[in-house]
Order: sequence, then structure tokens, then C-alpha cells
Amino acid sequence: MAISKEEVQHVAHLARLEFSEEDLERFTRELSSILDYVAKLSEVDTSGVEPTYNALRLTNRFREDQTRSSFPPEEILANAPEREGTSFVVPRVIRS
Repeated sequence: MAISKEEVQHVAHLARLEFSEEDLERFTRELSSILDYVAKLSEVDTSGVEPTYNALRLTNRFREDQTRSSFPPEEILANAPEREGTSFVVPRVIRS
């Protein structure tokens, strides 16, 4: 299964990545090779194989929830470089 250079550019754009033309060619070849291998795996007859979610038989070890008192906001914010009321002040990362 081949992947086009335009598809690689589109995925790179979605991931906010920029590639040189040389890297774009290389990634196109490598991703095509990976997709060819995955397509080959789908040809294997797995009709008699029971599905598994994990190779190891794991079980979750849940503990009972316990109610505990929280730390006072003054103690938590004691070393904060900047605060507003009971909140940390951080730089804005979303632009409008």
C-alpha cells in the first residue's frame, strides 16, 4: 500500500511538522514500507486464534477509596511565583 508525498505532507501539517524535500521523500518511502508490512500481516489466517487484550494475564488491584482532608490552598501556593486568590497564575498559551 503506497502513500503519496501529499498525504505525508498533510499528516506533517496536522502534526505541525515541517520537513525538507529530502526528508519528505524518505518518510514517504519508509511509511509506504510500514503500510506494506501491515497489509501483509492482514493476510494471515487468524480465524482460530482467540482475541487477547494483553499477552499477560493481568488483573487490576483496586483499593478502596478513602476520604482525606485536602491541603489548605495557602500551603499549596506558598512557593508559587505568582498567584491570584487560590489559583496559580501561568502564561497564556491559547491565542484568540
